[in-house]
Amino acid sequence: MKFYNHFDLTSFNSYRIKAKCNRAIFFDCEEEIQEYYQKNKDTKNVLLGSGHNIILAKEYYTEDFIIFNSNFNKINLTEAGLLEIEAGAMMWDAAQFALDHELSGLEVFWDIPSSLGGAVVMNAGASGEEIKDVLVKVRYLDLTDNTIKEILKDDISFEYRNSFFQKNTDKIVLKAWLQLKKGNKEIISEKMETIKAQRWAKQPKEFPNGGSVFKRPEGYYVGAIMDELGLKAYAIGGAKISEKHGGFIINYNNATGQDILDIITEVKKQVWKKYQIDLEVEQRVI
Repeated sequence: MKFYNHFDLTSFNSYRIKAKCNRAIFFDCEEEIQEYYQKNKDTKNVLLGSGHNIILAKEYYTEDFIIFNSNFNKINLTEAGLLEIEAGAMMWDAAQFALDHELSGLEVFWDIPSSLGGAVVMNAGASGEEIKDVLVKVRYLDLTDNTIKEILKDDISFEYRNSFFQKNTDKIVLKAWLQLKKGNKEIISEKMETIKAQRWAKQPKEFPNGGSVFKRPEGYYVGAIMDELGLKAYAIGGAKISEKHGGFIINYNNATGQDILDIITEVKKQVWKKYQIDLEVEQRVI
């Protein structure tokens, strides 16, 4: 377990928003996590995974930040043939591990910036594939009684970019087991690289961003809506809607979290005015 006071969060959020927290904590094992929550029941804290899909709205946080990033990240293949992954492991590392063992099912995650914990909480995925498709069970810490429990996939109530864990923030994902299929290494690798190339061609990878800002409304595409409203390149402060893909907001000039939130507010207002659609924000505002 490592503690850092007045910790700089700039490198721990993909928008690269400049922010600090009173204290950051990095755990190495389940026992440390359980012990911390037992001793700090009344301490306010924020759980942070890879730092993607979030918006830091403040410049300074008085809360502890519990960070799973380059720690608590072991990936193993069990005797039963399941992939056992700790919450802090990046999904692209899990995809690489699967490739090395000639296992198919995680190719779509090769270029999705998410930790395992974050992927489970928001049911991450792309191109019609989601983490729930390969998930078997999840191990988690239940803060209501500070005990470690396990839950099967069918009981997690997965929805589009949503799950039991997103609705119950007093449950902390510790580990998950995935069931993959044996495959051909060359075919798996080819699919991974094809998916990556397609994403890089469409997404503004050259600027810091947090991924898709809004959930896709039924019957519409957010990028097309931005085109129709002429909102591409719309900017406030150092943030703007990407010219490359209207579903992304980029930090092109030292943006603050408030710059991003102000753009979101304006987009939601204009979309509602023209389409009567209440766009739902996919990213977590902290």
